[in-house]
Amino acid sequence: MLRVKVRGNESVEQMVRRFKKLCEKEGLTRDIKRTSYYEKPSERRRRKHRKSMKRIAREQF
Repeated sequence: MLRVKVRGNESVEQMVRRFKKLCEKEGLTRDIKRTSYYEKPSERRRRKHRKSMKRIAREQF
């Protein structure tokens, strides 16, 4: 669970901006986008396979 403490003389907009950055850093926005729609198991396997191939290619160079 993310918490954002108010700093002295900080506006609400600045606090929300910090909260959004924390969410992106933790990967919450990516998870929400991925789970917001149904993904077929075959698509999930294909995505994981592509991700592993990218990782292998990066390790070779």
